Amino acid sequence: MEGLMNRRFLMQLTSAFVFIAVVFAAATPIEAQQTRKPLTVERIYGPGPSLSGSLTQGLQWSPDGKLLSYVQRTGQGREAKTDIWVLEVASGARRLLLDSAKIQALAPSAAEQPGTSSQATGLGRISPQRYQWSPKGDALLFVSQGHLFWFDLKAETGKRLTAGKETTEDPKISPDGRWVSFVRQYNLWVVEVATGKTVQLTKDGREELMNAKLDWVYPEELDIRTAYWWSPDSKQLAFLQMDERPVTRYPVVNFLTYTGETEMMRYPKAGDANPVVRVGVISVRGGRPRWMDIGTEKDIYIPRVEWLRDSKQIAIQRLNRGQTKLDLLVAEASTGKSRVILAEEDKYWINLSDDLYFFQDDKRFLWSSERSGFRHLYLYDISGKLLKQLTKGEWEATSVAGVDEKNGYVYFPATEKNPLERHFYRVSLDGTGMTRLTKEDGSHSISLSPDATHYIDTYSNVMTPARQDLHSTDGTRVLVINENKVPELADYGLAPVEYLKVRGADGTERYAMMLKPPDFDPSKKYPVIVYTYGGPHAQVVRNGWGAMSMWHQMMAQKGYTIFSLDNRGSAGRGHLFEAQVHRKLGENELADQLAGVAYLKSLPYVDGARIGIHGWSYGGYMTCYAMLNGGEAFKVGFAGAPVTDWRQYDTIYTERYMGLPKDNPEGYKQSSPVTHAAKLKGKLMIAHGTGDDNVHYANTVQLVEEFIKAGKYPEVFVYPGRGHGISDPTARLHLWRRVTQFFLDNL
Repeated sequence: MEGLMNRRFLMQLTSAFVFIAVVFAAATPIEAQQTRKPLTVERIYGPGPSLSGSLTQGLQWSPDGKLLSYVQRTGQGREAKTDIWVLEVASGARRLLLDSAKIQALAPSAAEQPGTSSQATGLGRISPQRYQWSPKGDALLFVSQGHLFWFDLKAETGKRLTAGKETTEDPKISPDGRWVSFVRQYNLWVVEVATGKTVQLTKDGREELMNAKLDWVYPEELDIRTAYWWSPDSKQLAFLQMDERPVTRYPVVNFLTYTGETEMMRYPKAGDANPVVRVGVISVRGGRPRWMDIGTEKDIYIPRVEWLRDSKQIAIQRLNRGQTKLDLLVAEASTGKSRVILAEEDKYWINLSDDLYFFQDDKRFLWSSERSGFRHLYLYDISGKLLKQLTKGEWEATSVAGVDEKNGYVYFPATEKNPLERHFYRVSLDGTGMTRLTKEDGSHSISLSPDATHYIDTYSNVMTPARQDLHSTDGTRVLVINENKVPELADYGLAPVEYLKVRGADGTERYAMMLKPPDFDPSKKYPVIVYTYGGPHAQVVRNGWGAMSMWHQMMAQKGYTIFSLDNRGSAGRGHLFEAQVHRKLGENELADQLAGVAYLKSLPYVDGARIGIHGWSYGGYMTCYAMLNGGEAFKVGFAGAPVTDWRQYDTIYTERYMGLPKDNPEGYKQSSPVTHAAKLKGKLMIAHGTGDDNVHYANTVQLVEEFIKAGKYPEVFVYPGRGHGISDPTARLHLWRRVTQFFLDNL
């Protein structure tokens, strides 16, 4: 079946053509080109400052929006210091808020810290997530070694809030600043800041029945980061209870121990049982929780929960197992009774968002939907009646950055100018006056101030590392927070990136990008390395820093052309473009990648017999699938941490795109590389960490078993105990040395 498909598409693609849209080039003088410094794997992945520079860490708005706080580190080793500074928005002045000595004075002794035996590590390792402003802006909450510390900025005094050796998770300050909540031992707790009194709110939590704590699959696939929420009046907390008893345990073995220590993680695979979830509300004083009515069907997801402004009602989003119907419920916190005020249905799947916003009067709410084929913003009254569609067109309002109720604006990033870029916009609540606030071509990531008067713009393009600027909400740049210049990049004479439009397998346009060798000679023929991810709702071809990696620049210096194409299923072009992979992962993605190969072979400077492919995770899956189903299109391929059988991957992600295995057995079979192992013709290398809790190492083992049966001989590199990204420096350097040599030897 695949062979027929590939021949048919290749015949269609002989007339594929391309338009060069734009070329982004670094400013590289002739002298720099002549003395270009070679990039090396050691410089890219070894120790030393990043070639991406360094953004300001721990950047946060104060609650009133008048200050920006950030972490500033100085010194090395024992001389290292970590201070917290603030930037005054009105004046641009910077001043020290809290110095390292005062922070370190809060740190517990070594004896109090779990897992330490010598000098306390303290709070010197503050990350952006490790401190929080109090709601009034008069204190900071710190986390160190799983314990909580409070520093009063006015009194300049600090204290420890949690005692003992039991650690805490997910701390939050109550809206009135009186309490700090946290999760400990699968239960929800609060501590009163003034007195230090600790109250355990839930009592029945345990490993298989978790209160206010997420399982593995919810944060991984539903993009939810917490399992409890304070009411605005600080009197109650809503929380998820997750019953994991139905979920199958899966072994993750640590082969580096003599005994082969095994973690039995609960991991719901496609078609298997999920955790059973319910929503509770409990008083800050304790007592029995009240359970909200979320319907009688247990096999559902609860991906979003939030309070309305009156502290009496809770909005609960309920998603069916097939992920084709999303209900917005409003429940009465006092009784648990609920009603559906809005329902979304889609015959393919529903992509979730964090765009729900209730106005201060609780009479209206903001919602986003892909019902038109593109994500746009809609204004409703509290009964669920549509008042106004605020944005429209064949582009996407990708999220909501914030709402200025006083002046009547919604702020949002969107693809309106170019799907390869992200720009920042605002629109009036009556749907008029949509304005693009960002001007520079590239990618803009925005953080709006709480008072909606300013925003932080983290901006980059494909040739320029990200920088951070402060703007007023009319788009005017107020000051540069961090220019993040990386002078060293000029030494390497980075090659320009070309953006292209290539005909896909169905005859419509696909976005692509190309990186040619720095000393490109059109009379020569070059081998090509295709970089792919290819998965649904993701984008490789974009105008942002990192879209073309330093490793790709290094390989271009070594004489390779680099090429990427965003196939059907990719983000940025609307829901229907994504949905073309529904129930048949791999098929249309590969067809479009083969269209890219056909285009490459039409170029006089491409050696069509020397085209390789590589990718990681879904990109590793795509590499395997392409090497097995792409005929002789690819001479070599490197696959990192690939899914090789979709029955081996988790419920939420896999079923969203493939349905249940029992309802789509042939789709699962044909989409899985293990089915096609005997078709391998080129040279394939696979790398996988044995400690991967996302794409389990068993995926690679089972594909290798099929290769053995078929008499095929791929290269396999195993990284003991490493996780999905193989992120530790030693292993990562080893990996990319080997990948580099693999392409040099075989392509």
